[in-house]
Amino acid sequence: MAVPKRKTSRMKRGFRRSADALKQPAYVEDKDSGELRRPHHIDLKSGMYRGRQILEPKESI
Repeated sequence: MAVPKRKTSRMKRGFRRSADALKQPAYVEDKDSGELRRPHHIDLKSGMYRGRQILEPKESI
């Protein structure tokens, strides 16, 4: 059976548990389409970013 050689320090334990405090990603409503999207990300439905056409819009099936 595996047994730790040394006690885990408070700092190392804190590093491991730091991800527990992360919040859920934020979403904002797009001004043009009204869809929810991540801030500072391309709207995948319309392909727009900061008022410019970056990608071709996805075709709705």
